[in-house]
Amino acid sequence: MKPAVGLLLALLLAPVAARAAAEEPYAVVVLQGLDKITARISTFTAPIDRTVRFGTLEITARACYKTPPVEPPESAAFLQIDAVDPGRPGERVFSGWMFASSPSLSALEHPVYDVWVLDCEEPLPAEERPSEGAASESGPDAPASGTAPAPLPPDLLLLPNAAKANE
Repeated sequence: MKPAVGLLLALLLAPVAARAAAEEPYAVVVLQGLDKITARISTFTAPIDRTVRFGTLEITARACYKTPPVEPPESAAFLQIDAVDPGRPGERVFSGWMFASSPSLSALEHPVYDVWVLDCEEPLPAEERPSEGAASESGPDAPASGTAPAPLPPDLLLLPNAAKANE
């Protein structure tokens, strides 16, 4: 009986492992922002490890992953967002993964701005891809110790569709 359970478990987990291996790192995150005061929506890009501004927010993308075209579409980015108001020190208002297919799953909570991930662009060449489990952060814009994005768990990109798979 136990070998049958092991085989069943292996068959169920095989698509998760195959899917996780197929996710590709990208060099640029495509973001969209809403200024709630003016009701203006802006689309902008954030290269990995470079800070861009949207209003009084400073956004630094640390990682961006996207599934290949043969898989269900999903883009996920690790973002660090700081609110920099004049006359005040900067304050980290968001640090975590955002998902294009489920923006409300992990959202920025700010009284004036909304920011969400649309897509990832410019696949990283093989020689520039981070090695498994190694941090690729360096230089003055690198996050402080302990703030680099954790490796993407194999089933994390399945999260929005997990409820459907369990039915």
